[in-house]
Amino acid sequence: MTELATISEEARPVLTDAQADERDRALLRRRSLADRLARRMVRFGGIAIIISILAILFVILAVIYPLFKKPSVDLAGTVALPAEYGQPLTLGVDEYRQVAYVVFPSGVQFVSLEKKSPLSFVPFPGLSGARVEGVAKARGDLLMLGLSDGRVLPARVRFDVSYQEKTRTVVPELETLEPLVLDAQGGPATVLTAASTDRGYSVAGATGQNKVSWISREERKNLMGGVVVKERRKDFVLPAKGGITALAMDDKGVHILAGTASGQILRVAVGDSDGPRDGVETVGATSQPGVGVSALGFLIGFEALVVGDELGEVNSYQLFKGEDERVRMMRVRNFTGHEKPVTAVFASPRDKGFLTGDAEGVVRYHFGTSGETQYAIRAPGEGGLVSTLLTPKVDGLMTADRSGRVSWWTVDNPHPEISWDTLFGKVLYEGYPEPEYVWQSSSGSDAFEPKFSLVPLIVGTLKGTFYALLFAIPLALFGAFYTSQFTHPAYKNVVKPVIEVMAALPSVVLGFFAALWLAPQVEKVLPGLVIFPFVMAVLVFAALLVCQRSPALAGKIKRPGSEIWVLIAVAIGAGGIGFYLGEVLEGAMLGGDYRLWLNGVLGLSYDQRNSLVVGLAMGFAVIPIIFTIAEDSLSNVPTHLTAASLALGATRWQTAVNVVLPTASPGIFSAIMIGFGRAVGETMIVLMATGNTPVMNWNVFSGFRALSANIAVELPEAPDGSTHFRILFLAAFILFVMTFLVNSVAEWVRLRLRERYRTL
Repeated sequence: MTELATISEEARPVLTDAQADERDRALLRRRSLADRLARRMVRFGGIAIIISILAILFVILAVIYPLFKKPSVDLAGTVALPAEYGQPLTLGVDEYRQVAYVVFPSGVQFVSLEKKSPLSFVPFPGLSGARVEGVAKARGDLLMLGLSDGRVLPARVRFDVSYQEKTRTVVPELETLEPLVLDAQGGPATVLTAASTDRGYSVAGATGQNKVSWISREERKNLMGGVVVKERRKDFVLPAKGGITALAMDDKGVHILAGTASGQILRVAVGDSDGPRDGVETVGATSQPGVGVSALGFLIGFEALVVGDELGEVNSYQLFKGEDERVRMMRVRNFTGHEKPVTAVFASPRDKGFLTGDAEGVVRYHFGTSGETQYAIRAPGEGGLVSTLLTPKVDGLMTADRSGRVSWWTVDNPHPEISWDTLFGKVLYEGYPEPEYVWQSSSGSDAFEPKFSLVPLIVGTLKGTFYALLFAIPLALFGAFYTSQFTHPAYKNVVKPVIEVMAALPSVVLGFFAALWLAPQVEKVLPGLVIFPFVMAVLVFAALLVCQRSPALAGKIKRPGSEIWVLIAVAIGAGGIGFYLGEVLEGAMLGGDYRLWLNGVLGLSYDQRNSLVVGLAMGFAVIPIIFTIAEDSLSNVPTHLTAASLALGATRWQTAVNVVLPTASPGIFSAIMIGFGRAVGETMIVLMATGNTPVMNWNVFSGFRALSANIAVELPEAPDGSTHFRILFLAAFILFVMTFLVNSVAEWVRLRLRERYRTL
């Protein structure tokens, strides 16, 4: 071997000093090139990550922005109709905004909105010399024409839509039905209201100063296939002061609200074998005594009533039954009013928005849920407004004034229900006794009032995170502290990898496990689970006293850290004792069922999938992250610090608490904040292990709904570009902001702690 080494050394070429210097310079150049490439790659990677995050943020903001965009209203056209037709009574339009119609006392004038010119005029048949004194519109463009001889002429405007070579053609048609006798005494109906159903229609009119006449016509098929017409009529005398000035009817046609010139609001219930009893009662009044009601209208869903008065005020009311079973009105919101009397109220056919118009031609758009007045326009001309409407798709509005001028506007207001109050404030919703935070994004009814409060989701996110960290932080930090400072390296080499492997468990598996196994088990042994920590603490101190008073027993624990086996045995024993005592306690003190006791004594309901289950399952997912980072921080404290402390006579415990723990505090704090971010963004565990109900309480035995879980559940069902869709992106933005703020604060605190303890 010596000879081979000698031969190898002799065979190696001998370099001159110049060659050696050149070799070293080449090596330095290669190292410098590698360093530059590494720095550039790291810089490129960091910049790419920042750009990617900013791109995600930009996409989220681009989706959110239309929610807060101000509505735009643009005048699209105006047409002056012939003066010989008289004063317009009402108007309507097809869903494509191509053809409109204006109702005059003698007939209907159709108008082409595309060409901005009148079309045909169709006179009303069957008037028999009578005049049209009033008109009411119902669903499906059903018109109820009140005649001067006490009759009502039903008429319907139909739009025949056809397509030829991708060109849409709308042909209007007026269909009149059989006249009805509203008032047998021949009193003209100047103030009317109507309702239309699939089976028929109802109409009510003020046929005298204090008299309301009602008639209903309903068609039903009998068992033989024939059609049976059922007609009912009733007259009511109201205790009105000053005469009836406005009427409104619910969708079933059996509840009538009447406004009077003295400001009274009365309710008329039309009795039937299947409905309420006949009744007339005063349910409210205008906000200022003696100010007359000038316009009434129900919002879609017929839960909220809009009242306009002679002073121009606009208020919404909610009807409710008191303890004495009497119906009363509660004022819900006051909207921006008019300077002149309100002459028209028109409810949106799609949402809780509505229009109000005054005698000077000013039209305002309000939204019933938020209480906001979102835009206002002034109709051209000086004739005074007589009617206004929102188009069927709520993408335009129309007005008609006394001079016969018809004007229309295009409206861009896709998200009228969104405001800061509806997103983050308490709102008094229809059917609720008081303002609340509510998330309810969908329903089976077209008249549903969306409830988009994000507060329950934010509270649910913080609630789940709080209970998860409440379980995870003590176990993870104490475990990391014990493992790094007191456990024997042989045990540490087993414990730490096992806990790190826990982090690889998919959250969907943990959620599935928590929902199907853990939740039922927790429900069975909850009293024992509550007692277990106390029993555990008592047994640990008891074991410590036994070891201290029995040197022989303590001497058997030869290897440092072997006491972990004693603690494991104590934990198993504490579990058995705790669960046994829980059963005894439940039977002796909690009436045999702790759930009934919680509800009866503390007023707390118990849901099987609750915050406690989520805290245990999500805490199990968070523990590995906090443990690993905290243990690394504790183990990486410079050895010269611990050696110096031990050399000065400090015990291992004193060294760990007074030297190691403060030095590692920046890393420990970072571990907690990273665990917080992991818990905030958790989706599957929260989705599967809770009832997923957006409730506003901190009850550990009730469920919740988190922002992340809500996005996962509802985003696939939300129509692209809808209000619901954009609000889910807003929820994602809130999650983004929450994690960004937490990470920023965590980094600032970490740097402060590092600066404070760097001199140790």
